[in-house]
Amino acid sequence: MDWLADHYIEIIGALAGIIYVFLEIRQNIWLWPLGLVTSTLYVWVFFTSKFYADMGLQTYYVLISVYGWYWWLKGGKKYNSDSLPVTRVSMKLSVILLFVFIALFVIIWFVLVNYTDSPVPLGDAFTTALSIVATWMLARKIMEHWILWIIADLVSMGLYIYKGLYPTVILFAVYSVMAVIGYLEWRKTLIAYLPERIEEPERDC
Repeated sequence: MDWLADHYIEIIGALAGIIYVFLEIRQNIWLWPLGLVTSTLYVWVFFTSKFYADMGLQTYYVLISVYGWYWWLKGGKKYNSDSLPVTRVSMKLSVILLFVFIALFVIIWFVLVNYTDSPVPLGDAFTTALSIVATWMLARKIMEHWILWIIADLVSMGLYIYKGLYPTVILFAVYSVMAVIGYLEWRKTLIAYLPERIEEPERDC
């Protein structure tokens, strides 16, 4: 009971996170308001565990939840659809996102090494940068974001085992399995568009 009392915020956040991914798989727009709640809880969890980059990432999630909520409601107009369809990433956009990831990784790693006492700056920077890119892709319903989540979830599990955040380890193990399921489910509903019709990050951001 003492352990539950000390970790109740982490447990609530983990349960909310599982529901969030389930809604994501189902392409249910209610994932975005739930994401606001989950991210707020995890700001506190990561702050107390000194995972500063992850704490900053949760703040980003709050903002991207508003952005994603808007695009899932309104973005379908670009494709002459009532709702935003699932699309694939173009080669040009893939290159742009790769450079964005590298830039974010270097910046976050530099900040963590020089201005924080993070115990795992390299891993923390890697998962944070990858998650930022993946969440932007989710907001635009780009199918390949699931692949980035699988990588980020597996690396995160190792980091959280190191820090003893065991409910979060279980959460990310579930995330990994659900990400595979999500990729397969989204692929079934994929609508093929010409590469030039897929949004690029510098447009309408």
